[in-house]
Amino acid sequence: MRNSTVDLLRPELAVNGGTPVRNKPWIDNYTLGKEEISSATKAIASGYLSKFEGSFTPDPPFSFLGGPYVDKMERAWEKYYGIAHAVSVNSATSGLYAAWGALDIGFGDEVIVPAITMTACAVGPMIYGAIPVFADVDPNTGCIDPDSIEALINDRVKAVLVVHLYGFVADMDRIRDICKKRGIAIVEDCAQSHGAKYKGEYVGTLGDIGIFSLNVNKTIQVGEAGVCVTNNADLAYRLQLIRNHGEAVVGPAGYSNISNILGFNYRLSEVHAAMAIDQLDKLDALTETRLEMVSYLNTNLSSIECLDIFTPSLEDTCVYYQYKLNFDEGMANISGPDLIRALNAEGLQFFGGYTPLYFQPTYQQRKMFKHGYPWSAPENAGSNVSYEKGICPIAESLTSRTITSEHVRPPNTMQDMADIVDVFAKVLG
Repeated sequence: MRNSTVDLLRPELAVNGGTPVRNKPWIDNYTLGKEEISSATKAIASGYLSKFEGSFTPDPPFSFLGGPYVDKMERAWEKYYGIAHAVSVNSATSGLYAAWGALDIGFGDEVIVPAITMTACAVGPMIYGAIPVFADVDPNTGCIDPDSIEALINDRVKAVLVVHLYGFVADMDRIRDICKKRGIAIVEDCAQSHGAKYKGEYVGTLGDIGIFSLNVNKTIQVGEAGVCVTNNADLAYRLQLIRNHGEAVVGPAGYSNISNILGFNYRLSEVHAAMAIDQLDKLDALTETRLEMVSYLNTNLSSIECLDIFTPSLEDTCVYYQYKLNFDEGMANISGPDLIRALNAEGLQFFGGYTPLYFQPTYQQRKMFKHGYPWSAPENAGSNVSYEKGICPIAESLTSRTITSEHVRPPNTMQDMADIVDVFAKVLG
């Protein structure tokens, strides 16, 4: 199937009033079953929806570390990922915020983050007074580009956030080499990459702290929850302190390194933890089904020349949180938004690429807190970070030439994948 110019004016296309390929609704990410219902019921029947105590209480029945389901869930996470410490939180956003506090990031520091990602990734460092600096991304994966990281490093840079976007994996060997030479911490955002592996090692275990999301849209989910993982015992304890009113705990606990230990309530309920244990048990099977769907789509769409289908290295295991395609607007002679309109009129649900975060008013006006903090803080006076258009050209170009779908996952079926192929054949064939 060859195409150099796509004619979206054809009358048979649904966008022009033709009959759509598909009228069937898409099924949302419903992966809960009798196991989660049973576990949640047992947790509720225990009479305690949470057993966290916001004070220095190390022993059950109420504890600074939470209740039995939270404990069991954290131990299950450690076993699956082969990591020393797992710290549950009520969302991955909370986990990101806690990670910067645990690493003692603050005023005078800069943190390198990818230009395309979820907004909390850049907001987190600012909570503690640090300045986010945006790096460009790999055009194939959308993950942060090591060359861009290296170009941005200066004496102020104390950490790099690696986001394994779309379920792809970043080039961790190069990133770790760059950061190790300069003593720069690495935080991995694995919200979209449960179970993904880089050269045989799970993402999230390759930096200083890894963070997973169990939000309702993720591969495994309980509505809202998150997990931080680390092999560093002190970082784990600092995450626990920030999760649970740590400023009230450090005195009785005799913990002296209290910088950034402003405790929040990032605690996870017993009900969410109970369901998360069952969801983790389903992860491998859910991922296998996703990969089968992706393989089918890649095989059947590969002949459409204006679509760029990225194939990861055989050393890596990418898990496809979203099905992502790059689209050559010049070859097809139509824009990405026009293509999306035509596809979705036929019954699909595709979306465009992320817009770089630095275009948001917060960065353009440099206003997060009163008086322009953190940018106006005296400690940040020497930061020369730019948020001008053009600083991350690849990320900016991907906004219009990336198309993604969230429905390449169970409980949708291979017949649903066949509908996707039929729509692409109709619109681009």
